[in-house]
Amino acid sequence: MATVSSSSTPPTPHRPSVERTKGPTGLEKLVLRESRGWSAEVHIYGGQVTSWKNDHGDELLFMSSKAIFKPPKAIHGGIPICFPQFGTHGNLEKHGFARNRFWAIDDNPPPFPVNTAIKTFADLILKPSEEDLKIWPHSFEFRLRVALAPGGDLILTSRIRNTNIDGRPFSFTFAYHTYFSVSDISEVRVEGLETLDYLDNLTKERFTEQGDAIVFETEIDKIYLDVPSKVAIIDHEKKRTYVLRKDGLPDTVLWNPWDKRSKIMQDFGDEEYKHMLCVGPANVEKHITLKPGEEWKGKMELTAVPSSYYSGQLDPEKVLQG
Repeated sequence: MATVSSSSTPPTPHRPSVERTKGPTGLEKLVLRESRGWSAEVHIYGGQVTSWKNDHGDELLFMSSKAIFKPPKAIHGGIPICFPQFGTHGNLEKHGFARNRFWAIDDNPPPFPVNTAIKTFADLILKPSEEDLKIWPHSFEFRLRVALAPGGDLILTSRIRNTNIDGRPFSFTFAYHTYFSVSDISEVRVEGLETLDYLDNLTKERFTEQGDAIVFETEIDKIYLDVPSKVAIIDHEKKRTYVLRKDGLPDTVLWNPWDKRSKIMQDFGDEEYKHMLCVGPANVEKHITLKPGEEWKGKMELTAVPSSYYSGQLDPEKVLQG
């Protein structure tokens, strides 16, 4: 982890740093800053990234103005971690329990692949409580690294290990349920999901995507299957393109609640659907199964660039750096 400072000693501008501080409601968070001025915030509650800003201070992740930063409520926006269950694909509470548990700062994480360019990162760890074991009777260690690369790319790496001592395997589903901030949902298109099969959570049916780039005119709640390693979200009005790269996560969730569903969510503004889009790498259709001692790793890398820089020339096979 980069040098950790307290909130009373602000970090030097443009020096990679991790600051441990508290939000308005008293919830502890880590603020990451990299040398060119990009930043990210990670709440200890939920292990949840709640902010990602570029070097101009523009917020790139959507956070509902009505988000409740008070346990046990999940925080609505940013990058919720869905584990050990995505959505209602199982018997647990929706999206599992990792997003509404207090994580711990991991001061001694096992080695990650060496990438000497990345100076700014934070490591968190989640282990089940006795109450968690009552609702999901499996012992695990979930290690999360949140990193800011030079140039501002946001990288999340999850490593989940089965620590059961009774010899039992366990299975789970997973997603980084990423909320992107957009100018106007009607001005957004998504590339990289064309011709793919998807599960429609609204109709409970399976279809094949027929369109070219995907645009938005109504509620959408889909899980695209066997998705290539790169997806682009193009915001015409802001002239900004997000590029999402993933590893170990074959599926991609696409979600916008639209107007009717927005009105029935207490922690979501009636008109906020216009300014957000969830595009999240996931592993939902085929459960991940770990035997005792086995570990799974899933990684997401987010890039935000002016759309003038993006014309499909970004290498879709770019290697995810450690």
